[in-house]
Amino acid sequence: MPEISIRKRPHSEAVVTQRKFFKKTARGKVIKVIRERYLRDDIACGIVKCKACSPLTDPVLAPSGDPYHALFPNGHYVLPDTNVFLAQMDLMESNLFTPPIILLQTVLEEVRHRSLPLYNRLKALTKTEGKNVWIFYNEYSSQTAIIREEDESPNDRNDRGIRKATAWYNEHLSLSNPPIRGRPNPKLPTIVLMTDDFANRQKAEQENIPCISVRKYVEGANESSQLSDLLSAAGLDDIEPTKAAVRSAIYPDYIPTATLVAGVKAGELHQGPFNANQYNYLEGTVPVPAFSKPVLLVGRENMNRAVQGDVVVVEVFDKKEWKAPADEVVDQEATLRNDDAEDSGEEGEDKETLVRERESKAVRSEISKRPTEKQPTGRVVGVIKRNWRAYVCHIDSTSLTSTNATSLSQQTVFATPVSRLLPRIRLRTRQAPSLIGQKILVTIDRWESTSRYPEGHFVRALGKAESKEAEQESLLLEFEVPYRPFGKAILDCLPSEGEQWVVPPKSDRSPEWRDREDLRGLIICSIDPPGCQDIDDALHARRLSNGNIEAGVHIADVSHFVHSDTPMDSEAASRGTTVYLVDKRIDMLPALLGTNLCSLRPYVERLAFSAIWEMTPEAEIVNVRFTKSVIASKAAFTYEEAQIRKDDPHLQDELTQSIRLLNSLAQKLKAGRMAAGALNLASPEVKIHLDSSESSDPIDVEQKEMRETNSLVEEFMLLANVSVAKKIQDTFPQTAVLRRHLPPPRTNFEKLQDILQKRKGLTLDVSSSGALAASLDKCIDAKEPAFNTLVRIMATRCMLSAEYFSSGSVSRDTFGHYGLASPIYTHFTSPIRRYADVLAHRQLSAAIGFWPLHATLHSKAHVERVLDVVNRRHRMAQMAGRASVEFYVGLALKGRGEKGTGEVREEAFVIRTFRNGLGVFVSKLGIEGLVMFKRDTQFDAENYTITVPSTTGGKDVTISVFDKVTVDIEVEKDKNTQRGRVKMTLVSPINSQML
Repeated sequence: MPEISIRKRPHSEAVVTQRKFFKKTARGKVIKVIRERYLRDDIACGIVKCKACSPLTDPVLAPSGDPYHALFPNGHYVLPDTNVFLAQMDLMESNLFTPPIILLQTVLEEVRHRSLPLYNRLKALTKTEGKNVWIFYNEYSSQTAIIREEDESPNDRNDRGIRKATAWYNEHLSLSNPPIRGRPNPKLPTIVLMTDDFANRQKAEQENIPCISVRKYVEGANESSQLSDLLSAAGLDDIEPTKAAVRSAIYPDYIPTATLVAGVKAGELHQGPFNANQYNYLEGTVPVPAFSKPVLLVGRENMNRAVQGDVVVVEVFDKKEWKAPADEVVDQEATLRNDDAEDSGEEGEDKETLVRERESKAVRSEISKRPTEKQPTGRVVGVIKRNWRAYVCHIDSTSLTSTNATSLSQQTVFATPVSRLLPRIRLRTRQAPSLIGQKILVTIDRWESTSRYPEGHFVRALGKAESKEAEQESLLLEFEVPYRPFGKAILDCLPSEGEQWVVPPKSDRSPEWRDREDLRGLIICSIDPPGCQDIDDALHARRLSNGNIEAGVHIADVSHFVHSDTPMDSEAASRGTTVYLVDKRIDMLPALLGTNLCSLRPYVERLAFSAIWEMTPEAEIVNVRFTKSVIASKAAFTYEEAQIRKDDPHLQDELTQSIRLLNSLAQKLKAGRMAAGALNLASPEVKIHLDSSESSDPIDVEQKEMRETNSLVEEFMLLANVSVAKKIQDTFPQTAVLRRHLPPPRTNFEKLQDILQKRKGLTLDVSSSGALAASLDKCIDAKEPAFNTLVRIMATRCMLSAEYFSSGSVSRDTFGHYGLASPIYTHFTSPIRRYADVLAHRQLSAAIGFWPLHATLHSKAHVERVLDVVNRRHRMAQMAGRASVEFYVGLALKGRGEKGTGEVREEAFVIRTFRNGLGVFVSKLGIEGLVMFKRDTQFDAENYTITVPSTTGGKDVTISVFDKVTVDIEVEKDKNTQRGRVKMTLVSPINSQML
């Protein structure tokens, strides 16, 4: 908007601009506050060719005409109220929704206060190509500004302001198009208020203001059949009541929020995140601080409409009602087969009764078989915060009432989420037949107490199920990975020289060289996985004249290019981390930085942040210093190349000697860590070989090989992170960005301890990290070398997740990293791919006096907010990476096996026993699976065994946890969900015909 003057209003009109309110001070005193607004009479309407507005303004709104909407043949503009954006953002963002939109300042600010994520989407919508949006600052316009009346609620005041702005726009439009020969212009477009607030529409109609509900507007628009699918049921108030709406409640009503908060504060109720059971959809848990074990929720009524990740409040039952978790696999698809998606009429009532009976029978059956060990049990009585979002789903083909692909009649169908942690979603759509076999995106809108399932709306189709493109996008969406291209504002933050940027020649006048050390002469190299392009770190070591050793870790100086409070910084903070998938990388930073200007490539000069230690030959630290630097890496090795070079006795050059020095020190550093109680844990690690052709199809899977050089790099990265953590904590004790790993509750290990004792006679001491490390070393089976790794994998799953935190937000005695046995830790070594490291770089830069710390990093609240996002992104990135591996392992399996059947026979370990199956781990492929038994079995929960009777009169076969078995593995396509899933069949010690 151009510069325009502000008109001072006379004192007599001041009441129009005043806003009076009362505010309580920190000491509890109530004071009256009066604020004044300076109103303007030259704020443009934004309408193209408007004769009444300033010609200095560049208008953007052209009316949408006859081809678009049946109700407005002369064209129209829509003016949505706040709730339209809060409830119908998917509709507003659709490429099919193209009318010109007038966005009021009142609405924009109200959305910001109600939902920051939706506000960010709304701001992005105003800049989206193909959208026609004008922001009108009605609060500062002398023609539309209002003040709140006595006894008027803020919501009523805002609604009145929106109606006044709509009325003004219509009047303004008629004034800029004067009557022709004394008659009103019959071809004027209409400014229509779009609202689903029934009371607001009534008042608008009484004031002769054009208004319309969202549903009625969509019904009259072109592409109405597709647009109607995007409507969120949560925001609509004009849907005809259905019989389902007057049916008796299936779930208990929630307790009012104020009562929930008071109950939690008094300790009578308990708050925590809801976690669904992946093996039994009729069970969930809520971890709460008051109990060492999570609160168990048994049955859908007790879970009371909670969805994975919701923050809920639970009431804990009396101790005599406590139960043990299930020991049986209960599958939602099998139990609810042929359930009614329409959920209406007498037939719906009958089917509802049948479903409830089936579920109650399943709950009663497994409760009667549960072991004696019990834990707190309760029910959900309210929801503090919903975690609803768009989910990747498939249409359940059995729920269709019509399969006619040309039919546009609306059907109610089931959308089955890809994640087994989520309930089926009831969906109304006109596109159901054409969506069969596709992956789609569905958002949950509401879950009434009278409905067995949540209701949602269709967002968009992702493509054919099992196609690589659809699966990749599904994976990114499922784990909320931001994968949109970097926008212009972000790319404008890059150096203008682009790929031609280089470190300038050394000069006192050059800003790049200010206070930097010239380390280009050091013998520095990088050691990374094959194909690594975003090289964050490089190392060097050399002997000093006093007999000690100088070792250095040199990290890409990302903070030189990514400055605080810029569009690029905001985007990096939002993304949080780079996400590594099998065949692609979703970068946190634009590729120009990540794989070029920041990447510590060999043979080119790069800006770095260096940590340099003087150490004795026994790896004892004499001192450490940190400096911004310029380096020139002499080589980039893979782990294998560095290992071969280190082991070759014929090589005695400086680079090889440096690697050997680093390795010698790394071995001693690791020994010291292990002596201090650090854990050597394990996780499934596989390497997927892709076809070198354009298809990039997986052709083989193998376990990753860990070499000495892997450990070499790891030890020095750990050392750098610990050293930096101490420095920034000393300098910024309230806002240092640190990372901690809390000790796990001992109850987390109880089951693993019991299994080891009963199945192998081994003891697992969890009194400290050192005791656990020592006892893990003793978990050995002489007949099975892989047993120790399996136990370490199972122990890893008993741990809590590490997390980023601000040093002033927790007590000092909780800073420690349990797994590393370090009292303090941070992430500093990977700023190209982790935003937390960028923050640590900025703090370290300030700590050594290189550059002042930005004001936001002095704010504990700001740092905490940023790290909350980073922690969540980090967790989701890990899950996305694992899901990508699982998908590509499935593709690789399809290409293997005899005669192209995709069936592969592998050895596996039993890691869990159920009453009706086994959980097995295939170490060669790094995947887990379920082997289900159709026959009746004998289950011994106390001893973790299952006995399968023989069908041939032979001896029954007993299988226990830790037993080695042989399984046939194949990827089959589920008929209903169109989802490929791994199916495992036991071959030995049981013949597959017995299953």
